Parts: sequence; structure tokens; C-alpha cells
Amino acid sequence: MSATIDEGAMRDGEATALERTLVQAYGPELDEYGVIRRDEAGRVCVQTAPAIRRTSMVPEPWVTNPFVRGWRRVRGKMHQRRAERLARPPEPRWKVAGRLRRLVLLVAVLAQTAVATWYMKAVLPYQGGQILEIAILLLFALLFCWVSAGFWTALMGFLQLLIGRDRYSISATVAEGVPISPKTRTAIVMPICNEDVGRVFAGLRATYESVERTGDLDKFDFFILSDSYKPDHCVQEQRAWVELCKAVKGFGRIHYRRRRRRVKRKSGNIDDFCRRWGGEYDYMVVLDADSVMSGECLKRLVVLMDANPEAGIIQSAPRASGMDSLYARVQQFATRVYGPLFTAGLHFWQLGESHYWGHNAIIRLEPFIQHCALAPLPGKGSFAGAILSHDFVEAALMRRAGYGVWIAYDLPGSYEELPPNLLDELQRDQRWCQGNLMNFRLFLINGLHPVHRAVFLTGVMSYLSAPLWFLFLALSTALLAVHTLTEPQYFVTPHQLFPIWPQWHPEEAIALFSTTALLLFLPKILSVLLAGVKGAQGYRGGGKLLWSMLLEVLFSMLLAPIRMLFHTRFVVAAFLGWKVQWKSPSRANNETPWGEAFKRHGLQTLLGICWGLLVAWLNPNFLWWMIPILASLLLAIPLSVLSSRVSLGQGAFEDGLFCIPEETSPPRELQDTERYNEENQARPAPGFMDALVDPAVNALARAFATGRHLAGHPLIEAARARLAREAIETGPDHLADPQRMRLLDDPEVLERVHLALVQPAQQARAA
Repeated sequence: MSATIDEGAMRDGEATALERTLVQAYGPELDEYGVIRRDEAGRVCVQTAPAIRRTSMVPEPWVTNPFVRGWRRVRGKMHQRRAERLARPPEPRWKVAGRLRRLVLLVAVLAQTAVATWYMKAVLPYQGGQILEIAILLLFALLFCWVSAGFWTALMGFLQLLIGRDRYSISATVAEGVPISPKTRTAIVMPICNEDVGRVFAGLRATYESVERTGDLDKFDFFILSDSYKPDHCVQEQRAWVELCKAVKGFGRIHYRRRRRRVKRKSGNIDDFCRRWGGEYDYMVVLDADSVMSGECLKRLVVLMDANPEAGIIQSAPRASGMDSLYARVQQFATRVYGPLFTAGLHFWQLGESHYWGHNAIIRLEPFIQHCALAPLPGKGSFAGAILSHDFVEAALMRRAGYGVWIAYDLPGSYEELPPNLLDELQRDQRWCQGNLMNFRLFLINGLHPVHRAVFLTGVMSYLSAPLWFLFLALSTALLAVHTLTEPQYFVTPHQLFPIWPQWHPEEAIALFSTTALLLFLPKILSVLLAGVKGAQGYRGGGKLLWSMLLEVLFSMLLAPIRMLFHTRFVVAAFLGWKVQWKSPSRANNETPWGEAFKRHGLQTLLGICWGLLVAWLNPNFLWWMIPILASLLLAIPLSVLSSRVSLGQGAFEDGLFCIPEETSPPRELQDTERYNEENQARPAPGFMDALVDPAVNALARAFATGRHLAGHPLIEAARARLAREAIETGPDHLADPQRMRLLDDPEVLERVHLALVQPAQQARAA
């Protein structure tokens, strides 16, 4: 009995000493706000999240067999018709308007594509009379249809922004200044995974303080949902959470949780939050690691949700800002100037069946929990398993459940960052490509709205258009080779009475090329006109705005063939089953080294040289039509390297080029984010080794550790002893990341290793 009492007293004394270390190192706030707690074994821990209140969130298995899908769809329509005969409530006016608008869009796109294809047929030497020409015409029709849809979307967006707010927009349902309902509770969740900790917590602090300035902070809670698996990042997140809560007095309102079992990536992280705490909140605002939102924007989203109980998701339109490389500045300028047209245009055609982009959006939690859990896609191969592009699927399921998905395209105060260079952007695109191709397996799932089926189709076309374009160019080159190297064929069909003479019509080719260029570049011209009408001061004046647009057009033309080849490879890799790397995108201004550029673009440059030599040998006159493609491939390496340079981006900004209002007159949220990030980056960040040798960092890591098994089980104690012995004998710096994470997760092993590493040094100093 006395041994038990002594052991308990010793453990209590150790815990008390650990509490003192935490308070001395991180401030008395930990004790004042009740953050320091004791677990079942009497060990010290910190309360970083509220008590769990479980909510069931069960995914519905996907039925991807086409025959089963078809039969269920027929049965579903039969039941739906019976229900409609019994009770058919009047449809909202926006649904009728949406159907009419989309019918107009379909007619406009098909008519425009038919005329363009007819002209393309006249351009070909045999007017589409050969198999090769028929293939070219089919590819041209598909690609032109894609271009035409983008043109009409941007055109309607321009008219909408020029005239004013769409009367069917979600923002028009509530007047400005309406307060949030007193009973409404909203969770702001930020999933992260091995991110730049200083930047993440800087943006979150700026968002928190902006909400506080609205006076409605008591209606929001903040959750940092970490999936980090790199030990250094985990240690940094722990200290950053404590420092953030101290700085803004956010204990009990800013919560942190790191998952030990990472499943389904970001969507699984969100699902885990919904199961643990989702039942306590009405709405959830999802942020990305680089997101910043103003308090007024968040307040407005909540008010719109309160006023529209049939709305399931309201997506804000984030504006890109915060990066300094030349590539990022050009992309920020493009999204800021052209993006509003396409966003407003999407809203015009889609209304309450719109996109959800996975972040900077508010979600009604009850239907999301009931209907939007994502089961893995059945089967094997690269198109099976956990869904990667979860946002499109969640929007489709929300609409299937009867709730609207809206884009608040006219709502300011939502911000994000873009990749700093071309290669980082392409790394992200490969994951998006894989995800969109996977989603197409759900195209015929029962109950989906036709608009969301079209969203799946456009998601695929956004990447499939690249190999189609490449194939179109390859077939055009093959057609040139056939007519250069072979004798002309005058009789191309059986029983033909009169010969067909090959004809080239350069004037019609020029007219077709000019029309296509007009569809591609007119939206950019309209964007600049709109910016000029609304005031170009934020772009450093109308002259700088025009020059920036012209340089951006040149830049995008040079990048288009490079992206075409990369996206073609991504599509081919997906069908071949090649593994996709899932990494968090870079949040820093990373510059591309020359060696990396040669490695990634070398084959493209070689292809450009060979392609150019082939065309010059076949017909030098055809080189004029190939200059945009060949110049891009030949300049791929220097373009990739130089566009990633921060010095060139800063120089362009100083010259007034590629400027945007968020930089020339930055809102307070972005100013605060930059200032807090600079402060965070200036302080030395703790790492895994600090958690073992530094008493303060070790104390916090032990308090954060979640692997709190009770002592006494022989298997657990043996595993602990084995891990501690390996860390001490071989050295912690020789452990692999999974072993380091196991060590960080167990407070007992952390304490043993810390004492083993620190006590000899203390004894040596005492001697």
C-alpha cells in the first residue's frame, strides 16, 4: 500500500512540476483559462478542443454499375412521378429562369460551333472527305464548343456586372446591415497538412480579429484541423496555437486537433469534425490554409444562410493576393481582372445549382452531415478509392438532397493565394486532373441534377481538352505530311463520277482563326473595359492596366502549349494508373532552379525542335501557323525559371504592371496577415529535437500527446520501452518520421527520452 501511495505521490509531483513548467514557459493564461487538465492517469494534458458530442455521418455506397444505375434511375423516376402527381409544390422562380437561361446557352454554343465547323470544313483540302479530315473536324468541334461555352459565360458575366446585381442572386435576398440571428452558431474550420505554420496562423489571426471587430465573435468558433505527419510541423503547430490563443485571448474559442489516423485526406478531416462537433453548430465555413476572410464577409454569409433555409452551400468568390514572384503576379492579375466575369457568368447560367470550390464557403451542417459523406469509389485502379476532388461531389449531393448551391459572386472580403511558379501550379493540377477524372464515374448516379452532371463533364473537359488539342495539332501535321509526301487523290469515294480537286482556302482559314481568337481574347478586353468603367486606380491607372493585359495575353499564349503537354501527360498517367503525389502546395515564393526546369521541360523543348524541323521540311509556309506553339516549347525552360523570380515580380510591381487593388490599397485583413507572418517567420521555430531536449518544448509536447494509454499492459509497456531504447541508443535524429510521430504521440516515451538526453548533461554541469 505504501509503495502505491509513494508511486502516486511521485506521479503527482511530476505532474505538478510539468504544470509549473508550462505556466512559466507559456504564461499564466494556460492556468487561468483552464487549459491545463489531468487525464485519467493523473498526467498533465492541455484542453485544445471542446468535449466531443458524437453525430452520425454515414456515407452512401456508390453504385457505379451502369445497368444497376439505369434500372434504379428508371425506378426512381417512376416513384418521383407518383409523388409529383400527389403533391407538386410551385417551383421557385429562379429554377424556371435557370432552365431558360441554360437552354439559351446550349443553343448559342451549338449554333456557334456548327458555323465554325462548317468554315473549318471549307478550309480542309478535301472539305472533310477523308478519314483524317473527319477526325480533325470532330476534334475541332469539341474544342470550339469548349471555347464557345467560356465565351458566352464571360459575356453574360460582363453584362451582369455592368448592369448590376442579378435579381436572382443570393445576395439580393437580404438587405445590407441585417444582423445575425442570436441563436446561430457557426464553426470556422481550417484543415491543414504540413503547411507553413507561420503563414497559416497569421491568416487565421487576421480573420479572427476581423470577426472580433464586427461584434459577433460570440457566434463563431474556430477549429484548426491538422493532418500533419511531419514531426517538425507538429511541434510548431503546438506552440503556434498557444501563442495565437494568448495573443487574441482565444482560449475556448480557437480549437486545435491533430488526427493520428489520417483517412480520406481533407474530406476525411472535415467529416471527422462533423462527427465530433458538427451537431453543435448550424453552419460551417471551410477555409484553406492560405485563406483569409473579413469579418463582414463571414457575417454576411451567415445572414444569407439564415434568410435562405433552402440554401445548402454559399460559395464566396476568393480574390488572389499575397505572392511576389512574376508568375504569381501575372496569375493574380488575371484572376482579379478576368475572374469576376467568369464567376458572375457561372452564376448567371447556374443560379442555385452552382459550383463549390472547397474553401471560403459556408455550408449548412445538418444536410451536409446527412447527405454529403463520401464513400470511396469501388473497384481497383487509379479511378477507385477515396475521392480526391470532393468539393464538386459534395455540391452535387447537397443539390440532390434538395438544397441550393450558390455563388455569392458580388460578396467582397474573401482572399486566397496562388502557387508561386509554373511547376508548383502543375503539381496541383495533376491532383485536380486525377480527381476530376475520378468524379466522372459518378456522372450517371441516380438523382443528380443535370447541371451538376454538366459540372462533372466540364471538370473532365478542363483537362481532357489538352490531349484533344494536342491530337488536333498532331493530326493537322499528319494531314500536311500526307498532302506533301503523297500523290493527290481525286476520287475519294466509290463510284465517284467527277474528281475532287484539293483546294486550300487561306482567306477562310484566316477568318476562322480570327473568329477563334476573338472568342478567346474578347472576354479579356471586356474585363479591362469593365475595370476602367468602375475605376482603374487600383491597377495604377488605365494605361498600366492595358499594358498589363497585353503582357498577360502574351504570357498566357506562351504558357498554353506548355500546359497542354503537361495536362496531356497527366491524363495519360491517370489512365495508365500512375500514382499521384499528394503534397500540400507551396505557400512561399519558391523560385524554380535551372536544373529542375531542364529536368521538367527538357523533353518539351526537344519536341518543339523536332516538330519545327519536321514542319519546315514539309512546308516552310506552315511554320507561320505553328509559331505560337513552337515558340512556347522552345522557350519553356527560361520561361519557367524567369517567371518564378521574385525580383522580376517586385520590379513589375514597382513599374505599375500586374497591380491589383488588394496590393495597391490592401484591406486590413491582408495587411495584418502580412505583418503577423513576418513576425512569425522572424522567430526561430521549434522542431522535433527541441521537443526532446528543450524542457519548455518538451513539456508542451507531452501535454499535447494524445496516445494516453494506461500503464500496466505488458504489450504497451514493451512497445514504449522498445521505442524509447531505440531513440536513446541510435539517436532521435536517426529515427524515421513514423517513429518520431509515435514518440510525439506518447507522453510517457517523451518523458523517458527527454530525461535520458538531458540528465547526463545536467549531471556533468553539476560535477
